[in-house]
Amino acid sequence: MHGLLLLNKPAGLTSHDCVRRIRRIFKTKKVGHAGTLDPMATGVLPIAIGDGTKILQFLLAEDKSYRATLQLGKITDTLDAEGQIIAEYPVPENLDDLLPAACLEFTGSIEQIPPMYSALKKDGVPLYKLARQGIEVERKARQVHIDRLDLLQFDQSTATIEVACSKGTYIRTLADDIGKKLGCGAHLIALERLSTGPFALSDCCTFEQLEDSDFRTQALLPIVKALRGVPEASLDSQAIQQLKFGIPPELKNTSLSDSSLKEGQLIKLCAADQLAAMAYYAPSRKKEKRGDYELIRVFNNVING
Repeated sequence: MHGLLLLNKPAGLTSHDCVRRIRRIFKTKKVGHAGTLDPMATGVLPIAIGDGTKILQFLLAEDKSYRATLQLGKITDTLDAEGQIIAEYPVPENLDDLLPAACLEFTGSIEQIPPMYSALKKDGVPLYKLARQGIEVERKARQVHIDRLDLLQFDQSTATIEVACSKGTYIRTLADDIGKKLGCGAHLIALERLSTGPFALSDCCTFEQLEDSDFRTQALLPIVKALRGVPEASLDSQAIQQLKFGIPPELKNTSLSDSSLKEGQLIKLCAADQLAAMAYYAPSRKKEKRGDYELIRVFNNVING
């Protein structure tokens, strides 16, 4: 079986725990996930099966949205509820003014310092392993983009927000930064991923549903549909033959027109309704003079099948 499964991840499992369970359910070893969720987090977790793993790199680049609850006045070593409280401060009484203003400051392009308790690596060692040994290393700030940060509700102890953001955004870090801006500290106590790219929580299934073999088959999205947010170009016979030799197709040999495309836009190139290649529309590139696309990945099993 090949395709993409949209799982509503339950709390208490790591993303890799979910992958292991899917391997058992689908009886295959070739399984991977796009976008790690911490054990306490729930929500949208795309899981690729079989040849679906070949498109994971494109799913990882998708924007995401979350609903998060912050505990105000307490800071933990992991920046979330799984860690130990390391400091406590009184929560300001004028939250009505301070909290909306603080949230507003974290919209648009911002810089984040990744948390020590993360899967990022230092000299090949995951940072969370170093953190567990009491070792803290310098991390470079990274630019992320917060498209939307809505304050849903708050009181003197908690606040709930919804965030739409770019890939690589750490909501734990955002919670900590909001706490610092308020002057009382904060940490994450609940997190639910609401969407990844075009996929919403309503598209997802549970492990319980996957126990039904008929449901399981229907729940698996074909690879070409798994990239539903990417424009699709059908290739003619000439373009398919050229693709076999690694030659990018010309625009005239695809079903798209230049009026519908932007330079650098990601495109899925299809043959007989199957994904043949992923490419950027790049008619003015200098490296490769042939064709109007820059090939990123070619699926040889499709074009040679």
